[in-house]
Amino acid sequence: MIRLRHLIPALALLAAIVFAPPTQARQTNARLDVLFARLHVTDNLIEARGIEAMIWGLWTAAEDDKIDRLMIAGVAAMNAGRYGTALENFDAIIEDDPEFAEGWNKRATLYYLMGRFEDSIADVERTLALEPRHFGALSGMGLIYTALQDGEAALSWFEQALEVNPHMPAIARRTEMLRKMLKGEPI
Repeated sequence: MIRLRHLIPALALLAAIVFAPPTQARQTNARLDVLFARLHVTDNLIEARGIEAMIWGLWTAAEDDKIDRLMIAGVAAMNAGRYGTALENFDAIIEDDPEFAEGWNKRATLYYLMGRFEDSIADVERTLALEPRHFGALSGMGLIYTALQDGEAALSWFEQALEVNPHMPAIARRTEMLRKMLKGEPI
């Protein structure tokens, strides 16, 4: 059962975000600083999930109709396994707006799914150059290095992701498992 005292901080944060003066979405949005600051101090998992959703919403919205349509179509194609179509959409996003971090991140995810790990690494690096706090890209890099069977590199990337967002239980479990594996302990 959710208690009111657990919801009050989340509702206060949501009100501060919603009623803040409008600014551009994406990685340059000033509201991200507030969200990341709160993400680091909350111990309320419900609030953390809400903050993550708001961060992803800001990262994903280009506030450009053409790019937003390309993003929606690209994600839908990627989720349906139509990788060629998804790649066309993500390439178009990056060509139209090379400063939009989420365009690079989505193409990095697609390249990962396609097994094109070097291309994925290059796009994650570009994502992180534009938004160093991109916990999705950081954990994605950990997944890439896991696929490449480089446990030490994977562990380093997962640890960086958890420094930015300590509320990722699946990544925390992977991190602990990698630590044990690298020490030769049973998993």
